[in-house]
Amino acid sequence: MRARDSKRLVIDADVAQAAGSETATHPRARHCRDFLDEVLTLSHRVVMTERINNEWKNHQSRFARRWRVSMDARRKVDRIDPPEYEELRDKITDTTTDEDEIQNIEKDFHLLQAALATDQTVISLDEIIRGLFRQASQSVGEIRNIIWVNPDRTAEEHPIAWLQNGAPPEAHRRLSA
Repeated sequence: MRARDSKRLVIDADVAQAAGSETATHPRARHCRDFLDEVLTLSHRVVMTERINNEWKNHQSRFARRWRVSMDARRKVDRIDPPEYEELRDKITDTTTDEDEIQNIEKDFHLLQAALATDQTVISLDEIIRGLFRQASQSVGEIRNIIWVNPDRTAEEHPIAWLQNGAPPEAHRRLSA
């Protein structure tokens, strides 16, 4: 893959937490490790906001910590300070009246902030928040084209092959799908 085909990926801390060592046998640990390894070997970059960075520091596995050091050494970490998008956050939270859902949206809205400021791609294991953002995308057009990939859904989403193909913005991966 050529460097010009690389994408800036917003990788949720849940992936960093789940990534296991080379000896890990649990499928989720292997899937997250393999996904991160593939990001490292290809020309993709990881997006770090202050909040994402803090979440990674608090939750990353030993493997993920070493992976970040390698990404930094290769200058493949994009540190950004995205806009707040307060009106957008309000539009998204207005799509539900359930207090737990609103709390979840507000907790993970920073992933969308970072994605909107870069290549509109989120990597996360959290299917609950994915569903909430997907539901919101039906009436909030600004987030319809956000790509969301779960590295643990290997049979359904083929995340490694997707990375190897340049992480294209395929329609079935959009929140609006």
